[in-house]
Amino acid sequence: MKPLDLTQHPPRRAGERLDGLVLLPRTIDKLRASLPGGNIGSYKIPGFSTKLLELLGVSEADMLEAVRTASTDDDVAAWVRAQSDPSKYPKINEHFERRTVADLADPEDYHRRYPIAKRLGLTRLIDVLDADDAESFATPKSS
Repeated sequence: MKPLDLTQHPPRRAGERLDGLVLLPRTIDKLRASLPGGNIGSYKIPGFSTKLLELLGVSEADMLEAVRTASTDDDVAAWVRAQSDPSKYPKINEHFERRTVADLADPEDYHRRYPIAKRLGLTRLIDVLDADDAESFATPKSS
């Protein structure tokens, strides 16, 4: 796959699915940005992407290689399916879709890092990621 520049646009939405898995498209985008010629910008793999890979039983290095050699998202999804247990996908999705700010060890620290959560009244963590991306890449209004 071609490298991405995540300083020009955000990765795909956290709630977007590929082969039935939330966060998989976003994780692919961040890994593509990690390839030579890409730019991950302020994004990072540790966090939701690392947890997704852990729940799938896939190493970051192996996933990065799968992304590097794949032609399409579907190729990566097929590789992930072959390396993991697809029967666990619903439980993995539930893990991410149900996590809220209240589940965190330090919700106030999270609100300091992501003030948009409190400002918009968002509680689900994947919604906060998407709102933060949208705000970070919003086109400033002309006066």
